[in-house]
Amino acid sequence: MEVTEVRVKLADTRDEKLRAFCTVTFDNCFVVRDIKIIRGARGCFVAMPSRKLTDLCPNCHTKNHLRSRYCNECGKPLPPGRVVRDEKGRPRLHADIAHPIHREFRAYLQEAILKAYEAELERAKQPGYKPPKDDFPYDEAYFEEIEPRQPRRPPDNTDTDKHRFGEGILP
Repeated sequence: MEVTEVRVKLADTRDEKLRAFCTVTFDNCFVVRDIKIIRGARGCFVAMPSRKLTDLCPNCHTKNHLRSRYCNECGKPLPPGRVVRDEKGRPRLHADIAHPIHREFRAYLQEAILKAYEAELERAKQPGYKPPKDDFPYDEAYFEEIEPRQPRRPPDNTDTDKHRFGEGILP
């Protein structure tokens, strides 16, 4: 898998740990958004997109974030100590939505993202700098140029009793 494009949008404040957001395109066909570039104690690193972890209220069974002290639905107090901790004792409050499985690919991805981040920092120093837009630049016409859409054909057999569900929908 190849990183074919990295778009970096610098964060507004320089004093915060969050340095930038980026969008990465793989093989010109798959996009991952909301990758964060964070300034840590040993330099910048890449944090993959994540979601807050939840659990259920014991009273009404509604989902609540792990830091919630009261249920969002019924208002009853939630039991303390619901947070799972990692091997270093840190609370685990988020789960990655997408992430590399292998160490080698993570290193390759982080290197590509941090290289694009450094290049964006240099562009930001230029007069008249405008940050890149994070919208996806391709529309239907772009995809039609790459792979023209094939017209749909009706199934060969028009007797509906012999068709299986969904048969003939895709070319």
